[in-house]
This record gives sequence, structure tokens and C-alpha cells, in this order.
Amino acid sequence: MARDLTSGTGTRGGRLRVYLGSAPGVGKTYRMLDEARRRQERGVDVVVGYIECHGRRHTEAMLEGLEVVPRVHRSYRDAEFEEMDLDGLLARRPSVVLVDELAHTNIPGGRHAKRWQDVEEILAAGIDVITTVNIQHLESLNDVVQKITGIPQRETVPDEVVRRADQIELVDMAPQALRRRMAHGNVYKAEKVDAALSNYFRVGNLTALRELALLWVAGRVDEGLRDYRAAHRIDRVWETRERVVVALTGGPEGETLIRRAARIADRTAGGDLLAVHVSRSDGLAGASSGALAQQRLLVETLGGSYHVVVGDDIPTALLAFARAHDATQLVLGTSRRGRITRFLTGPGIGETTVDDSEDIDVHMVTHEFTGRGRLPSLGRRHSRRRTVLGYAAGLVLPWLLTAVLSQAHDSINLTTDALIFQLGVVIVALLGGAVSALLAAFIASVLLNYYFIPPVHSLTIGETNNIVSLVVFAAIALAVSTVVDHAGRLTSRAARATAEAETLSTLAGSVLRGADALPALLEKSRTAFGMRTVALLSRTGEVLAHSEAEQPDDGAPGETTEVPVGADAVLVLTGRRLPAADQRVLTAFAAHVGAALERDRLAVVAAEVEPIKAADRMRTALLAAVSHDLRTPLAAALASVGSLRSPDVEFSPEDQAELLATADESLVKLTRLVDNLLDMSRLQAGALTLHLTETHLDEILPRALDSLPDPYAPIQPLDLTVDIGEGAPPVLADPPLLERVLANVITNALRHNAPGAPVLVTASHHADLVEIRVIDRGPGIAPEDRDSVFLPFQRLGDTDNTTGVGLGLALSRGLAEAMGGSLEVEDTPGGGTTMLLTLPAARPTAPPADHPGEGPEA
Repeated sequence: MARDLTSGTGTRGGRLRVYLGSAPGVGKTYRMLDEARRRQERGVDVVVGYIECHGRRHTEAMLEGLEVVPRVHRSYRDAEFEEMDLDGLLARRPSVVLVDELAHTNIPGGRHAKRWQDVEEILAAGIDVITTVNIQHLESLNDVVQKITGIPQRETVPDEVVRRADQIELVDMAPQALRRRMAHGNVYKAEKVDAALSNYFRVGNLTALRELALLWVAGRVDEGLRDYRAAHRIDRVWETRERVVVALTGGPEGETLIRRAARIADRTAGGDLLAVHVSRSDGLAGASSGALAQQRLLVETLGGSYHVVVGDDIPTALLAFARAHDATQLVLGTSRRGRITRFLTGPGIGETTVDDSEDIDVHMVTHEFTGRGRLPSLGRRHSRRRTVLGYAAGLVLPWLLTAVLSQAHDSINLTTDALIFQLGVVIVALLGGAVSALLAAFIASVLLNYYFIPPVHSLTIGETNNIVSLVVFAAIALAVSTVVDHAGRLTSRAARATAEAETLSTLAGSVLRGADALPALLEKSRTAFGMRTVALLSRTGEVLAHSEAEQPDDGAPGETTEVPVGADAVLVLTGRRLPAADQRVLTAFAAHVGAALERDRLAVVAAEVEPIKAADRMRTALLAAVSHDLRTPLAAALASVGSLRSPDVEFSPEDQAELLATADESLVKLTRLVDNLLDMSRLQAGALTLHLTETHLDEILPRALDSLPDPYAPIQPLDLTVDIGEGAPPVLADPPLLERVLANVITNALRHNAPGAPVLVTASHHADLVEIRVIDRGPGIAPEDRDSVFLPFQRLGDTDNTTGVGLGLALSRGLAEAMGGSLEVEDTPGGGTTMLLTLPAARPTAPPADHPGEGPEA
């Protein structure tokens, strides 16, 4: 299956076409070569920059007739490699270049470390490039692929490089079809097919990789569609798939709306759930941050995404967000405002959104909080002391101003009197809010009329313009008091919002700190809210965590505030009484405390489970070992001895000798296995007795080679090369144990070595250390797997127990460390594994002046 994507970006000189594969072997290179042949038939100048056929005959046949630019040869660590000739391609300057394996890492010596960087230079020169890459090599999916397949991908390409391609074609194949191709030998050589089918190319792995590829390309298609609509100014929704947007206010109805929207999205395959909260541009929305945090967690649990947009006109912001994400449905909750409030304030958010929604379906969801709102507040909520002072000032200040202005009546006019009264109203508004300012404005209007507007000492107004002046004064007083009160409210809320933001930012930092998150959260909550103590209690009363002020308790009774933390715990604060605004922030604290508590619980569970898992792995491995490595030689020995003792059969001397040899060989294997198990148990118990003495390698190595197990004994000259060097000092070791270590390590190297390449054993010294290297040319060991090969009963994922129980390397490392040395794994230059055994020298000496102290490289 193929997906062809054309973005038309064209920002570089050349155009890039990418064949994206869901897995190796789906036919990317074949499709690339097929495209090249079609272009060549149309007269386009096409050359092959680099193609890797991997021995696939059908792919090699597609190369016939295409010009191939010769590769360059580079030496690296005594080995020769071939790479794409970048300079040759730029000098040849064709119209189109074929470059396979975009994520490839170049051999050192060229201009760029990665092949995709070579491609960027070719594109910059105005040359079109056709290339291939597998989904597992995209940088953003690297960790996901490793979790699926268990195999890390060391060669990656940035997603943006592929995203910028002018065309992306997905080369897809069903998992069963790909496995059939492999079984027929069309992907890997015959000797690799069985291992590949049982590991990387399992049906589950291929299905997951295929889904990753389809989703990645679908996202790219979605980007292209959005770019197209933006470029052509298409505002209407294209219902390519259902996208459901749910609007959240932070109110208690949020969870009901989220679940309702999730059910709507689930009715269609591939439906998306998006939750959005509209925050005011001044940052002073009264939504509960704690409730929004819990609702965000619920959205993400249901597979949706959470978004925050800024806007003062909520219906406009909601619809703009929905159209930007090509949403098909919008879910809103019915209003929590009461009927009186709706009558006074007019249409609400829901009604306005429905009127302006056009082609977006709007769902108005009822909930238990519908119509439970209150009348809008007329002013700020002040402390009781501020409220009393405000009313007192509203009653007293106009009389004081009247007394002062009456004394200066001859020197000032009516306009000045009105302005001074206006100033008094503003002062009252700042002190006590809008209600007390309205009271002051009413009293000031009466006093201004009675004492300063002719005829004075009478409420009668003689001139029409004075009536107008008094009405204007009252209107200005009302307007100014309202504006001043609103400005004060915004200032107060802005200061509080800043403080809350700083507190929650510090809180998030505490959560991210890791192991000490819970104590840090309790201490932060205690100091942030000025409490004496903060305790996290389980529902049974057990103290899970605690924070207390350093100052001694003064004995004064304190208020206790409790906030639930999940279903199993409660946060208890003792100290001052918390106002409602602080309780809102405290809810956010509780949500973070719950997250930290859950993480600590999961860590404890994981720590408790890990020893059980390790013991279970050990038990399983031991049972597997006993099932074969103990039973097989024991059964062979019993069968041989039983046959010899059978009175019914007459054996010739040759048959008797063969049966005795079989019994002897089986008992030797059994003895060796029991010795290894006993030595490993002694090592783990710390009960191994050592006899360290001066030991010469040239004496130990022949004995170690003689003790190699079948089929490696006797060792053949073509299988092993020994170069321990001249002048190597003796080591301080236990000779029998060192013999076993060397025998185990050499056996492991012979088992995994490449056919026809000898294993190399070298020795070198550095002052007081002797380094023994056992070098093979096998497949090598990945860095992340190097520690696991030294675990007991571990053969690097090998499920075949006919080669032993996997104690050799584990025992060897334990014995080396017991003798004061170490056993580590290194890469063999050019491919393979080097086992590095380091032991203390018995007689430290300095290396010769002309010898760097390093063993020869293989």
C-alpha cells in the first residue's frame, strides 16, 4: 500500500522524495529503483549514489541499466569500508540521485557524520534526491520502537528532515506477507531467516510498526491539509474525521462533560477528543486550578489532549479553536447561572456559541449544577474591617467635606465643590468598594443640593442648569466609583494570581525533583499557607508524611482544614482559617500531593516486585538448566552404565570402551556443572577460599586450553592465536581459578566467533596491572546488553539451553573480582567482542620505552 504526499514546499534547490517503510524488507529500495527507471525512460539524468541490495536478486536486477557512481573507500580501525562519493556526485551533477538508507552513519573521514547531511548538501546544489528510510529510524519514535521490539536503533534521522520532503510515499506490507517474503529468502539469507522471524519480525512487532508508520504519515497528511486550507483561506470545516472539542470552565460539571464528549468521540473509529479551557487575557479567570488539573488528568486518561487558549470573548475563542483544529462537534455544559442572572445579563456563552457555530455541531449537556448560580457580585469582597470602614467613610466623609467647604464658600464656586465631593466618592470606593461608594455618592448629591446649589438650605433647585449639574455629578460619581472598584478588584486579583502562579511553579519544581517530592510538597504547602503543621494521613489515621514549623506551639487553638487526596488519603492543615481563595490553591496542592504519593507507592511496589522478579528469573533459568544440563549428562551416564550391566547383551571390547567413554564424558560434564554451581553459590555467600600466588600466564594458558570442553578441545591451530608478549610480569592470582576464568572466556569467544577467523589472546601490562584480551570476530554485544551477559543463567536472550546454563561469564567475572581484578566487555575494532581480563601484577614493572603498554588491536 502506498501513500503519496505532495507538500509543495520547495524551499531548497533540489526536491526530496522519501520512500518510508514500516519495516525492513517491505520493498522501499525496489520501489525507488522502479521510480528511477521510469524517470530514465522519460529522458531524466538519473544516477545511483548509494544502493544497498543486501543480496536480494530482484533488487539487484533493477540496477541494470542505471549509472552507478563509484563509491569511495575509507579505512577505519584496520578495516576497509565503502561510502557514497559526495564530491563525485556534486561534480557529476545529475538531475536525480538515488541514496539508500537515509539514517546511515558515515565512516569517519568525510565532511558529514550522517548520510542525511550529505543529502542536504546535494539538495542545496539543486539536485533532486530519492531516498529511503524505515519508520524505526525516525528520531521521535526511537524509544517507542525500542519498547516494542526490544532492540535499540542507533542510527536515527531527525523527523524534520523527512517532514520537509516534497513527497513522502509509504511503502507498506501486511505482516503475514512480509514474513512470507522472508521465509522465501527474499529479505535475508537463509541462515538468518529463523532468528529474524522469531525476534524482530514477529507478527506483533510488525503490526505495531505498521501502525506507527500509518499514524506518522496520517499526521503528515493532516499537516498538509491544514497548510492547504490556510493557503487557500478555507474556513469551513472539512469533516475528514470526527474531532470533538469539550469546553471546560474549571467548574464541577467538567468531568461530566469530558465523559460525554469521550463517548461521542468513541462512536467513530479514529475520533479525536480535545479539551479546551479559555483563560482571560488578563490572566484573572476565576477557574479552579485544582479542578482543571484533575480534569486534564481525566482527559489524558481517556486518550484526549488538553489545551488552554486566551480570549476575553469566550464563544469566539471556542469557535476559533474548534475551526483551527477542524473540529466537527463542540460540547458545552448548560449555564450554571440562575434565571434572574440570565435575565439581567442576557444570552450566555452557550446561546452565543450555538448562534455562531455555523457548520460545527454544538451539544448542550445538562448536569446537576445547571441553574445553581448566584446573582453577580456588586463589589469586591473585603475583610469585615475594610467593609465597616467603607460604610463609615461613605456616611461621614460627605458631612466632613460639607463642613470644610461651607467655611470656604465665598472663595470657591459650585464646580469646585462638585469636584471635591467627587474626590471623596473615589476615596470611599478605594476604601470600601462600590456599595459604600454608591452610598457616599447619594449622600454627597443631597448635601451638594442642600448647601451649595441656590436656593441653599433647600432641596429645591431654582435653575435648570443646576439640575443638569447635579444629575451629571451623580452619574459621574456612580461611574467613577464602579470603575475604581473594578480596577481595585483587578489589581487585587492580579497580585493574587501572580502569587498563586509563583507558588504553583515552585510546587511543580518540587514534584519534578523526584524522591523527596512528598516532603517538599508538604513543607511548601505549610509555608505557603502559613500553617503550623501539615500532615498527610491515610483513611485509617496513619501518618504518611508530616511537616511542622520550627517555632514552638504557643498553645493557641488552631483551625483545622482537611482536603481529600485521592480515595485513600487526606491532607490535614492546622493553623489559621483559610479563606475560600486559598482553598482553591490548596486543591491544586492536594492534586500534586496525590500524584507524588501515587508515584512513591508505585516505586515501593516496583522495589518489592523486583527481587521477586529476579528470583523468578533465577528459578526459571535454574529449572531450565536442571532440565537439560543436569539431566542430559546424567541420563547418558546412566544409559551407558545400565547397558554395560545388562546381562542380555554381549558387547565387544570396542563397544564397551565407547560406552565407558560416554559415561566418563557425561560424568565430567556433570562434575563441571556442579562445580560451577557450587562456586557461584560460594561467591554469592562470600565463602570462596582463595590462595593468591605468583602465577605465570605462559604456564596457565596451556592448561586452560587443555581444559576446554567439547567440541573445542583439543584446540585447533587455526581456531586460536596466542600472543602474550615478552616480558609480561606474572599475575597475583589463584592458579586453578585463573585457569577456569580463561577457559570460560576462551570457550565463549570460540562459540560466538565468525567462521574462518581465529580467536586472538593477547596480554600487556601497565605498571601494576596485567591486561589479558580475548578477541573474537563475532556479532558483538550492544553496550546496553554488556552487563546482562554476566548475569547467572543468562546467554543474551538465547533460548537454547544445549550450549550450557550461562554460568561461565558470570562465574568468571566473580572469580576475577575475588582475585582483585575485573572482567569487562569492549568492542573489537572492525566488529566482534573483546573480553578484557585485568589482574594485579605480582611484580609491578614499568613498560619498555618503545612499547606503549597497549595490546595489539585485532
